[in-house]
Amino acid sequence: MDVTSDSPWASIGLDWFEGQLLEHLVGSPPADVVSVAQAAGVSTQEAERTLQRLEEASLVIRIAGRPARWTVSPPRSSLGGLLARRRTELARTEELAERLYAAYEAVSAPRTAHLVEVLQKGEETAARYAQLLRSSNAEVLHLAKPPYVTADRASSPAPEVAAGVRLRSVYETEGFTDAVSLETASRGTADGGELRLASHLPTKLVVFDRTSALLPVRPDRPTAGSLVVHSFALVAALAALFERVWDQAVPAFLGAGHDRPVPAGGAPTPRPDERTREVLRLMATGMKDDAIARALGISRRTVQKHVSDAGTALGAKTRFQIGLLAAERGWLGRRS
Repeated sequence: MDVTSDSPWASIGLDWFEGQLLEHLVGSPPADVVSVAQAAGVSTQEAERTLQRLEEASLVIRIAGRPARWTVSPPRSSLGGLLARRRTELARTEELAERLYAAYEAVSAPRTAHLVEVLQKGEETAARYAQLLRSSNAEVLHLAKPPYVTADRASSPAPEVAAGVRLRSVYETEGFTDAVSLETASRGTADGGELRLASHLPTKLVVFDRTSALLPVRPDRPTAGSLVVHSFALVAALAALFERVWDQAVPAFLGAGHDRPVPAGGAPTPRPDERTREVLRLMATGMKDDAIARALGISRRTVQKHVSDAGTALGAKTRFQIGLLAAERGWLGRRS
C-alpha cells in the first residue's frame, strides 16, 4: 500500500487510490466490481483488490448476489472506528517513545553530566554562579546584556571575586542604564576589574578560569534556566568568543579616576582631561547623555559641557564629528 503524506487519507492508512475509490462509492449507488473498475479507469483485478482492502478496514460492504455489489459503510461510524483505532495505536507508540527516552536518559545522563549541567530554577543558577565565582582563582570573563535577573539582595548578598582574580566584563550599551547593571559594574571595577562596552553582545556568558562556563538556555528568557558547561572544547570556544568581543569593545571607566595613559603612538598633545575622555568613550558606544551621566555619577549638564568642550577643541560641529576626530587623535585609546 503506497501511503503518501500528500493524500488526505494518509493519516488513516489509506493510499490515494483507495481514498478516491471510497469517495466515488459514497456518491454512487451499489455497483458491481466491473462498474467500479470502469468508473475508476482501472482493471477489474485492481478494483477487486482495492475493494477487498477497504472491506478489511470496514469501510465498504459487499452485498451478496450475482454479481456481488459494493457500497460504503456509513462514513461517520466506519471512519470514526478507524480513527479510534489509529488514536489507540498512536497512544501506544507515544508510551513506547516515553519508555525508550527514559531508558536513553538513564544511560546517557550519567555519561554527559560531567560535560553540561542543566539548572532549571533561578535560585539554582544564582547559587551555582556564586559557588563558581568563589572557587575561581585566576580570571573571570563576563558578557552582560539585558534582560537581567533581579534577586533579593537581603537574602542573597552579591558574590565577590576573590583577591588576585582578574575580572573582565563587557556590557551591552543598550542595557547599561539600569541600577542593577550599573551597581554590578561599579562593584567590579572598584575591585580592580576591567570594563568595556559594546553595542551588541551575542549572548550572556560567564567563564570561570577557562574551565567552566555559565550561560542561559534562552538568552531572551533568564527564567528558562541555565547551562553550566564543563567540556574543555566548549569552554575554550566560549572563551575565544569572549576575547573576540573584548577586542572590539570600548573601554569604560566608572566614577572619578586619575589620568590614564594611552597606547604608544596614540593621542597627540594637548589632549583633554580624563573625565572628558571617559565621556567621549561612552558616547562612542552609542550611549545617550542621561545614561552617560548615570554611569559616571555626574549630571547630564556636565556631560553636555564635556562634549561641547571637546567639540571646541577639535573644531567639530556635530557629535558624529566629535567622535570621529576624537578617535583619530587617540583620545579614545585603551589603557595600556
